[in-house]
Amino acid sequence: MSAHSILIVDDDERLRSRLARAFADRGYTVHEAPDVATAAALLRDSRPDRVVVDLRLGAESGLELVGLALAIHPAVRLVVLTGYGSIATALEAVHRGATHYLTKPADADDIERAFGDVSPSPAPSAETPPIPSLARVEWEHINRVLADSGGNISEAARRLGLHRRSLQRKLAKYPTRR
Repeated sequence: MSAHSILIVDDDERLRSRLARAFADRGYTVHEAPDVATAAALLRDSRPDRVVVDLRLGAESGLELVGLALAIHPAVRLVVLTGYGSIATALEAVHRGATHYLTKPADADDIERAFGDVSPSPAPSAETPPIPSLARVEWEHINRVLADSGGNISEAARRLGLHRRSLQRKLAKYPTRR
């Protein structure tokens, strides 16, 4: 049995409770939070050694919790989960101190591997990785420029040569899988 404690922070109650059950079955002491404020209180009170945080928590960003968690408990290890994966947000998460960054769907095995608790899966075959679509590359580039602009949409739009409203429309769209 594991002696680890884990905090799962996700505004999707079904996903959060499914992950909580999976980690409890593995012997973890599990804490759950739907938002940054609840997660911060649990970090102060329970001091879990692992945190899994969704990138988008309603109107909040899970990236806010990364720095806050490390300020409260410097030894904590964090994995950021998201359904909106991009190179820019992955770099930002790691830059802020996250141990790893995973795109959804991710299960308890994926998360344990991200924490380094399980040996990695066998290496994938030597096939050429799929080439991302133009729409995916555009979405990642937009998010990288937005991150470089400190989240300022007007500044990002200026750097991209787009009208601010056009950029907002593009950001509102879900990214393509590839």
